[in-house]
Amino acid sequence: MTTNILILCTHNSARSVLDEGMLNHWAQKLGKDVRAYSAGSTPSGRINPFALEALSNAGIATEGYRSKNWDEFAADGAPQMRVVITVCDSAAAEECPYWPGSPVQMHWGYADPSNAPGGDEGKRQAFELTRQAIGYRMLQLLALPLDTLSNAELQQALISIQQS
Repeated sequence: MTTNILILCTHNSARSVLDEGMLNHWAQKLGKDVRAYSAGSTPSGRINPFALEALSNAGIATEGYRSKNWDEFAADGAPQMRVVITVCDSAAAEECPYWPGSPVQMHWGYADPSNAPGGDEGKRQAFELTRQAIGYRMLQLLALPLDTLSNAELQQALISIQQS
């Protein structure tokens, strides 16, 4: 059975998109039955071009990404999530919708690369460093025996990944 993971960031334009791309990329490469989705509480309606560039430069296809509202994933017929991860502090502080199936919830904060100093080159570097940090965590997540962990065990494993 596919393990669905939802990554949330307020605008669903940068960090959550990097997470979705990296997790789906590594899951496919490693043959894991894991599917990532991303969304936001107040989606911007566009994906930050530096996020798409960072994914593309890493060899990850960027077609089909869009900025989505998290309500899509709380609606009838939406995939049932096993894990919901917030990646920005403002999304972590918001009251999330009810998620069917009571998924494990975790906050893995990353600084917003969109706010990096140094003009476009500074932003490119910040997006790449954020993509690398996210990729490292996604590899750790995919190393877990997701099919056999209880929610309590999974919660503890996600906390351990956060602290590493």
